[in-house]
Amino acid sequence: MIEFFVDGSESMVSEHFAEQLRILPARPGVYLMRDSASKVIYVGKASSLKDRVSSYFGSQEGHAPKVRKLVSLIADLEFIITDSEVEALILENNLIKRYRPPFNVHLRDDKTYPYIKIDLQNQWPRVYMVRGHEKDGARYFGPYTSARSVRQTLDLLKRLFPYCTCDVVVTAKQGRPCLDYYINRCIAPCMGKITPEDYQRVVKQVVLFLEGKQERVVRELRREMGHAAEGLEFERAAQLRDRVLAVEQVMERQKINSTDLVDQDVVALAMEDSEACAQVFMVRNGKLIGREHFLLEGVQEEETSQVLASFIEQFYDSASYIPPVILLAEAPEGRGVLEGWLKEKRGGRVDLRAPVRGQKRKLVEMVAENARETLRQLRAKWLADSNKTITALRELQERLDLPSLPQRIECYDISNIQGAFAVGSMVVFVNGQPKRAHYRRFRIKSVEGADDYAMLREVLRRRFHRASVLRDEQEAAEAWAHYPDLVMIDGGKGQLNSALEAMEESGVQDIPSLGLAKEREEIFLPKISDPVTLPYNSQALYLVQRIRDEAHRFALAYHVNLRQRRAFESSFDQVPGVGPKRKKALVQRFGSLQGVKNASLEEMAAVPGMTMALARKVKEMLGD
Repeated sequence: MIEFFVDGSESMVSEHFAEQLRILPARPGVYLMRDSASKVIYVGKASSLKDRVSSYFGSQEGHAPKVRKLVSLIADLEFIITDSEVEALILENNLIKRYRPPFNVHLRDDKTYPYIKIDLQNQWPRVYMVRGHEKDGARYFGPYTSARSVRQTLDLLKRLFPYCTCDVVVTAKQGRPCLDYYINRCIAPCMGKITPEDYQRVVKQVVLFLEGKQERVVRELRREMGHAAEGLEFERAAQLRDRVLAVEQVMERQKINSTDLVDQDVVALAMEDSEACAQVFMVRNGKLIGREHFLLEGVQEEETSQVLASFIEQFYDSASYIPPVILLAEAPEGRGVLEGWLKEKRGGRVDLRAPVRGQKRKLVEMVAENARETLRQLRAKWLADSNKTITALRELQERLDLPSLPQRIECYDISNIQGAFAVGSMVVFVNGQPKRAHYRRFRIKSVEGADDYAMLREVLRRRFHRASVLRDEQEAAEAWAHYPDLVMIDGGKGQLNSALEAMEESGVQDIPSLGLAKEREEIFLPKISDPVTLPYNSQALYLVQRIRDEAHRFALAYHVNLRQRRAFESSFDQVPGVGPKRKKALVQRFGSLQGVKNASLEEMAAVPGMTMALARKVKEMLGD
């Protein structure tokens, strides 16, 4: 038998499994790991199956908690040999889509992404939305994030190009034309008002527009407008003129700060906890023709380069077009193999570039900022989804064996630097939603030095002492008077025990409590030695992470505010004649110490209570 280690303890694998490990070849391929129920829990690729798979076993000290958890669940192993790493990449991607293993990074709902389809083989081509794409001779554009995104694009196209959207079989004149004809949004092929050749020319302009070749569209429209004017078709010439102006307005909005007219995609990631948002800007001929975002799951404890590689594999496997250049914030894992695979799919070279300076780097940073903002908005939207939050609360109650649904959750955190400017925070979530009116901040008063445990005890004592006083005075409407259904502490067992001590001293030891340790996202409970680990994709874990992160943000913001205020005040202590009132006036006028430094003498002298002489003294002391 082969022995391996899981969390420091020696375990044994079955003889069948051990034999598989022994015969692993040193060749490229794909491996599938299954649990005791024969479910595929992870799919991976390797240039050498023997080296890669063997790296999972042995001492687990160098592995991330996610890998240790994976290894502890493996009951069986399969492998498939391929002729090259590129073949392994293709097979891995197909298997991930087929099995959606919980330990793999994968696109959320990747099978349902919509596309715009244009059936060019039809005499009267239609432009419409479909789910998925096939090799059927039609042109596909996408994938798009949602059906709404497709509808917005189709609406823009319909305002620019009068193609037919109905599915009427065009044979001859068929009664009356539809409303679109009368508002110049259709050229009525059903009424025989256009030849198939002229209609296909309109659809070709739609294709060119979606490809980012709007200049060609404008040239063709101007040529048609000139011919119409020469033929005295002034009404049609006016319609074409309006279309030219509309396309040019869209082109103006699509311009980006780039002198590079090559087709390129710009891809950036924003990662937080178990989710990541990939933002893709599609730039064609120097114009931003589209931008989409995609959510990825299973990214916890993964390197950004690995998540980026997984996204590139899955996104461009289904993309309708692959540009010759893809700009990235950093190089993905297995860059050479990815470029080889993309080259095969595109039929031409594809460069994965990670610019470090210049205009391209600024473009990547802009996309990264969009990714961060999109992820923030999506997480906020998740919290606003009552069904998901109720599911999370019920799961939390069940997993932690809580006596009731934790409708009011309070989370506490400490922020300080070597004990300096120590503060505590209390954030409150009611029914899974932040209740900011009940947030509270604490300036640590009784603890000297960097003792987080003592600081937590002080915060919890002050919080529950205030609650008991208000309850005795029957001021139940006051925010302090509400007792939580669950107390969360940002930290591990030590921080939790400190909080429990303070709560016991305050007479509230019956409130369920937990500590959430960030390193492994382990939940520590009172009087239970082993931590509880929630599934990586569970709604309950997502909720407690969100609450913990909010407590950390709130504490850190207060801590930074105190430091900046102290730095500002201390800078003026040595300026004679500038007392508390003038300090306050300067703060209100310029906002910060840097703002005062940047102010001119005249601006400073104009502040109430200040003079030109005092302004000069301030400039001298601050170092103009």
